[in-house]
Amino acid sequence: MSVTIKKSDAEWQAQLSEDEFRITRQGGTEPAFSGAYYDNKDEGMYHCRCCDEPLFSSAEKYDSGSGWPSFWQPLKDHEPTEIRDTSHGMVRVEVRCPACDAHLGHVFEDGPQPTGQRYCINSASLGFKKR
Repeated sequence: MSVTIKKSDAEWQAQLSEDEFRITRQGGTEPAFSGAYYDNKDEGMYHCRCCDEPLFSSAEKYDSGSGWPSFWQPLKDHEPTEIRDTSHGMVRVEVRCPACDAHLGHVFEDGPQPTGQRYCINSASLGFKKR
């Protein structure tokens, strides 16, 4: 899926809190164990905070011990865009919303089976709709 939702920084700033803007639009990160969803056990769907794109199901969420919401796979046909990230002196894979290009977090290859993936996502990048 290509980026379909485009807004100016001023439009995003009017819609998002200061932290949400810093994280989703400027590639920031929230402190570990501080986000609203890292320990959420409710069943439901996680959506992009910026555009409401469905991204992850609670069925694929697990406790990685990292302090951020972690998922072993995204929703089919809603996979985040992956971008090589060499910031902070390391090589990682950044994940962005496929609809609005919001920074979500990173994906690592140290997750559980069956995928071996850990999508490590900022709570501030997500909304949650309880089932």
